[in-house]
Amino acid sequence: MDSHATTPDTHENTDTARTQTTRVRISDRFARTAPAPEGGNRVTYDDALRGFGLRVTAKGMRSFVLNYRVKGRERRITIGPYPAWSVAAARKQAEEYRRRINLGDDPLEEREASRDAETVKDLFARYAAEHLPTKAARSAADDRSMWIKDILPALGPKKVADLTATDCDKLHRTISVDRPTRANRVIEVLRKALNLAIRWGWLERNPASGVRRNAETKRTRYLSHAEIERLDAALEAHPQRVSADAIRFLLLTGCRKGEALGATWDQFDLARRVWSKPEGMTKQRKLHRVPYSEAVGIILERRRAEAGGTHIFSGRLGTPLVDVKKTWARVCQAANLSGVRMHDLRHTYASLLVSSGASLPVVGALLGHSQPQTTARYAHLYDDTLRTATQAVADAIKR
Repeated sequence: MDSHATTPDTHENTDTARTQTTRVRISDRFARTAPAPEGGNRVTYDDALRGFGLRVTAKGMRSFVLNYRVKGRERRITIGPYPAWSVAAARKQAEEYRRRINLGDDPLEEREASRDAETVKDLFARYAAEHLPTKAARSAADDRSMWIKDILPALGPKKVADLTATDCDKLHRTISVDRPTRANRVIEVLRKALNLAIRWGWLERNPASGVRRNAETKRTRYLSHAEIERLDAALEAHPQRVSADAIRFLLLTGCRKGEALGATWDQFDLARRVWSKPEGMTKQRKLHRVPYSEAVGIILERRRAEAGGTHIFSGRLGTPLVDVKKTWARVCQAANLSGVRMHDLRHTYASLLVSSGASLPVVGALLGHSQPQTTARYAHLYDDTLRTATQAVADAIKR
């Protein structure tokens, strides 16, 4: 190692020329008073700890370094600047590096790898490119919104490999202050992305796995027969026929709003009364082939006669409806419905199926559920049917 070589310090890895070597006991006094070279930089090495040195630049900047050899290469790693690092602290760090080098590690290589390691922002870029396209459009848009509004502002610059459970807990707590349910969804998205990062070799364990979720109360609202009658009357009287028909279509099919507004004529077999939803528009990402009723057929005939375009629910110029929120708000007001979401029409459809005697597998098939446990939420609606059946037994015995 050369104590008088003057080389531009553009990077930490260096192969120094071998000339005269001067070694001294590096102390706080020496670190403070060592003269600066006329140009470049000069490294003076310690006489006790091999490779440990003080580098002084022509401008008087001072820092501690460690030179070492690994795999036949000469390497130099900067420990830290003086006086931010004391001599004692720098020497201790150099000794730790030496122990690791003796075990075959390369501290400089590890530092460079850490510097180039993927950030949470990089994770989102790959998640968006590879995972979001596998989700339904609405679900993918919701995921993207959570990344942009919540995850990236809090964690974007962090290295994925450096994420801790504390980071994930803090993110969850922060969002939970005013959006407890949303906080759970955000952590689910982050956990999924970190599971993918494990597959990609970016980290070994998922720090979001143990986050404690906020308690959620499942809210399921069913319209009563009287409410359905009032809603039907309000829809019949509403002047916006396309959006009114779209809402009636939701009630009569139990489909999701995105499926209804995205429905196109080529998905319908009008002769057999079958709707084939393509995998790209269903939540379960599978083709969902489902029969529909005569009442739905009447809506389709009316839409065919009144509007053009490729979409079922489109205006006079053929442009599809984007949303029906305004119509929904007005018909709810006209029908005196409170606390009813548009998605509750799907629950109402399921409740009507159950009350008509349809089994859970039939309900699940019509709603497009891929998991039986999703349909199981409607099992309690069979109570009246079961109560009637068991009462019939009691009545028979009594007779």
